[in-house]
Amino acid sequence: MELEDKFAIAEVIQAWGVYRDQGKWAELRSTFTPDGHISISWFRGPFEQFVSHCQANAASGNTWSRHHLFASTARIAKDRAVAETPVIIRVRQEFKGVPVDLTSCSRFLDRLERHAGGWLIAERAAIYERDRLDPVEPSQDYEKLFLAGGAARFPEQYRYMAFRIAHAPGRKLASVIYRDGGEETADLYARFSAWLAGGAA
Repeated sequence: MELEDKFAIAEVIQAWGVYRDQGKWAELRSTFTPDGHISISWFRGPFEQFVSHCQANAASGNTWSRHHLFASTARIAKDRAVAETPVIIRVRQEFKGVPVDLTSCSRFLDRLERHAGGWLIAERAAIYERDRLDPVEPSQDYEKLFLAGGAARFPEQYRYMAFRIAHAPGRKLASVIYRDGGEETADLYARFSAWLAGGAA
């Protein structure tokens, strides 16, 4: 039974990536509980609002992104589970007029609940590990973006993602961003473990 549960959990996590990247919004909503919550670099709040923002971003045509998810590791306690999934996030968009590619090595930490229809994600937090930003083509304009400095003020784990978001019109960084070695990240793991043991979310 546990093997079946682990397969079902992995399936919903992988499905999230497929639906998110292909713009299948109704299907994407079906991977989370109705009161689900998500924390990533540019958003922290209800999952429903996250989907709405993704729809708007996709409609603008300014950004292309893909989530390459790897095998998940899940711990299960009756109708609760905590899963961790390595992910490489790739984003292509214009950064001050220069086409750039962002590559972020991260992982998703998920709280999942078993419902009548199967396992659903109740909460997700992206934990950032390391990233890089590259011009799509060699560009002197790209070099000039860094001459003024500013990137070093962001933590190394999500430095270039933050640098890009900070300069994007209408975008801002989330109030809490989880990263390797961060105090908030240690608290997150402790909270998820306590919940898995029967505590409150």
